[in-house]
Amino acid sequence: MIKVLVVDDEPQLLRALRINLRARDFDVATADDGTSALRTAGDLHPDLVVLDLGLPDLDGVDVIHGLRGWTRVPIIVLSGRAGSRDKVEALEAGADDYVTKPFDMDELVARIRAVTRRVTADDATSVVTVGDRTIDLAGKTATDPEGRSLRLTPTEWHLLELLLRNPGKLVSQRQLLTTVWGPGYIKETHYLRQYMAQLRRKLETDPAHPHHLLTEPGMGYRFQP
Repeated sequence: MIKVLVVDDEPQLLRALRINLRARDFDVATADDGTSALRTAGDLHPDLVVLDLGLPDLDGVDVIHGLRGWTRVPIIVLSGRAGSRDKVEALEAGADDYVTKPFDMDELVARIRAVTRRVTADDATSVVTVGDRTIDLAGKTATDPEGRSLRLTPTEWHLLELLLRNPGKLVSQRQLLTTVWGPGYIKETHYLRQYMAQLRRKLETDPAHPHHLLTEPGMGYRFQP
């Protein structure tokens, strides 16, 4: 069953989308603001996101940027903004499709099915090695050299995936905090220190001298393959 996260701040529309999509055999989760959307996406790892741009706390484009920092999940924008500039901005930020309100439910469902069919096989077989540990991003499993499972919390998974999806690139503290915890946590850098220490203990051969999960002092973190 395809998992869809619907993000919109209009309660009636959110309810209508939930009912109609569930009636068409989709597994539906909802969020009514950008912060909740980012957090729910990190926890549930949906197969597709339907996203309004006019959210009360974050602009939808900022939510797209936050998602694209760690996932390639298909995103369909569902917005009352009909201008070409809004469409271009959303698509350039990483949206896969753009549907203007008011909309036809059958058309939206057709677009959802079309976009999910275009998802590349890379997401289904994304396996990354961190030293002698094997990380299956699609299956959400981590194993040691003997094949034993390593337990990671949802927050650890969220941070790790954000880094592993950007090999060799610096991911800023702000981006990590905003994506994982929300925009209200951009000063809580101690969260990052705590969780990165936990990840190193589980994944690095020598956690005190990491070779793969690296700190860029004052800036952010980097995954070095």
